[in-house]
Amino acid sequence: FQLNQDKTNFATLRNIQGLHAPLKLQMEFRAVKQVQRLPFLHSSNIALDTLRGNDESIGFEDILNDPSQSEAMGEPHMMVEYKLGLL
Repeated sequence: FQLNQDKTNFATLRNIQGLHAPLKLQMEFRAVKQVQRLPFLHSSNIALDTLRGNDESIGFEDILNDPSQSEAMGEPHMMVEYKLGLL
């Protein structure tokens, strides 16, 4: 759903403001997606939500606990080494 909504928004933006506006926004999306926390910490992607305008909406995942945000955390050193392919 989000991919189709992004395509529609980019097409509308291109028709209104020209070719540069959706290209700039796509560049910002790509830059924001590259910034992540360490592998053992969950990233909220608040910058991406802000760019998409989802930062002020409350969804299903905001009310009920997401399993990826559980309090049980693994060994940070092992998780980073696994992510880097050292194990």
